[in-house]
Amino acid sequence: MAELSLRLPDSIHRHIKELARKEGVSVNQFIVSAVAEKVSAIATEDYLLERAQRADKSAFQAILAKVPKREPMAGDKL
Repeated sequence: MAELSLRLPDSIHRHIKELARKEGVSVNQFIVSAVAEKVSAIATEDYLLERAQRADKSAFQAILAKVPKREPMAGDKL
């Protein structure tokens, strides 16, 4: 496991300490979790962008054309 020295503004550190306390975890675990969430979000965005570039718009339109034309079910309208 790697060790990292991190400088944080006092205000952010206070918020992290409070949030970690509320979550019942250490500050270290809170930061590890927050970084893991950010890494996951970026990886997911990269994956979706790559998938979008491979998309075939005409195939998508063909699939949508097969959807029956119906009124929305009760409760589905705003």
